[in-house]
Amino acid sequence: MTTTSPTKKPGGARIAVQRFGTFLSGMIMPNIAAFIAWGFITMLFIPAGFFGAKSPFGWHWAPVAEIIGGGGDAATIGWPGAATALTANADGGTYQGYVGLVSVMITYLLPLLIANTGGRIVYGARGGVVATIAVMGVIVGTNIPMFLGAMIMGPLAAWITKQMDKLWDGKIRPGFEMLVNNFSAGILGMILAIVGFFAFGPVFLGISAVLGSIVAFLVQFNLLPVLSIIVEPAKVLFLNNAINHGVFTPLGIEQAA
Repeated sequence: MTTTSPTKKPGGARIAVQRFGTFLSGMIMPNIAAFIAWGFITMLFIPAGFFGAKSPFGWHWAPVAEIIGGGGDAATIGWPGAATALTANADGGTYQGYVGLVSVMITYLLPLLIANTGGRIVYGARGGVVATIAVMGVIVGTNIPMFLGAMIMGPLAAWITKQMDKLWDGKIRPGFEMLVNNFSAGILGMILAIVGFFAFGPVFLGISAVLGSIVAFLVQFNLLPVLSIIVEPAKVLFLNNAINHGVFTPLGIEQAA
């Protein structure tokens, strides 16, 4: 009697990483239009943008730039109804400044879109809803854009929702399906949002701080080309979108701010 050892599929690990990279890219690519929209708004209306107060082209388009780009004094401009927040000025005082679109889109809109897309990939519309609720906790638990947190917490929340639904699949009495499904998703979303706020938020904030320290070290010693050792293989494995939007973009925004 002879036994044959199971043969390993060539490139199994590589294929698994590529599938994972494709999954991460699948959360980013459908939302590229939102990134482009945010980029154009930022380019046009922040203080150093084309129409900003510090425009290098002298195209200051006040007060529109100070409303859309954020930071304009609401008492001076007087545009009614727009969202405002307490803002610090150069001399240390405060005033009610317009929130604008730039900071809100990068902080809330883009991570929530990524989370919703990831949730839908894992568990359809129901997974997308719970993923969006859960990632809201991660977003408000940190003070930097949470793309990385959205790419992790979103699919995880949808997977947990999927496992929860399996517990009572086929056991709900007719007529109570909508009630059970909505309440269970709402309660689970609440719990995951709280967990995301207190647990995941600080973790991702720490990860971002470590990555920022590494980049700062490479910049200090003019070693940025070393990043190609990581980035170029990542492109082959379809991880370039995840690294770009999950790591580099938040770090770049934080440094620019």
